[in-house]
Amino acid sequence: MKTGRIIKSISGVYRVDVDGELYDTKPRGLFRKNKFSPIVGDVVDFEVENVTEGYIHHVHDRKNELKRPPVSNIDHLIIVMSAVEPDFSTQLLDRFLVIAHSYHLRPRILVTKKDLTTDTIASQIKQNLAIYEAIGYKTQFIGVNDDVNDVFQAWGSGLAVLSGQSGVGKSTLLNHYFPELELETQHISKSLNRGRHTTRHVELYERSNGFIADTPGFSALDFDHIQKDEVKHYFLEINEFGEQCKFRNCNHIKEPKCQVKSEVELGNIAQFRYDHYVQLFNEIANRKERY
Repeated sequence: MKTGRIIKSISGVYRVDVDGELYDTKPRGLFRKNKFSPIVGDVVDFEVENVTEGYIHHVHDRKNELKRPPVSNIDHLIIVMSAVEPDFSTQLLDRFLVIAHSYHLRPRILVTKKDLTTDTIASQIKQNLAIYEAIGYKTQFIGVNDDVNDVFQAWGSGLAVLSGQSGVGKSTLLNHYFPELELETQHISKSLNRGRHTTRHVELYERSNGFIADTPGFSALDFDHIQKDEVKHYFLEINEFGEQCKFRNCNHIKEPKCQVKSEVELGNIAQFRYDHYVQLFNEIANRKERY
């Protein structure tokens, strides 16, 4: 029996890495019977059938997982945004952050295409990133000439997952680090201001101090698993100041003696962050039940 990490999954075949040795494995029928599927990132025990193939017997407990795209045991979730093409959006960023926190992941923020910006746009993005850093997020703002190895090293060891909108440069970033991959990239759709999906499955690539995952881009963000009363906990500064509200179940919308609204007026919570919170709260509150 060997133990390794699943680095790729296509058509029911799971490629497992064991200290650099690769095995194509399939799960035992028991998994199908229990309606449980291994996913990329899982640590598994498998029995070797021949030199490079085997059968998975056991999946170790996951410390965390993303549902879409499916990947587990994440040490660093890197939310990749672009400065331009598609344009940087704090609203979209906040939605990604909420999704990340809902899966108990602590995300980092990486903004690409610095070299394509004007001084005005770059200055505005830096001001926005300073707000996120004050909240507690680690941020990076990079251009094509930045050393990708330095960018990756800053994340620390373990499994790093690149996630974000299509067309923001995730595959381009990986191509700089792994030229041999020649990952497909796409031009941005001018009408939609976003890229087409170029990554069609999750795959892990070995980096100097761990693995990095390229994941399919998002065309839509799914909040179906989040209840309206949970949203406030996923805006970190709102959650922190919310502890001081008069009413324990305050949702910081119309309730009296709300510390969060006071902090917005004082400038201690960015107005755009609060606006995005209210918008998302109302969106989830007003969604129709699906049958």
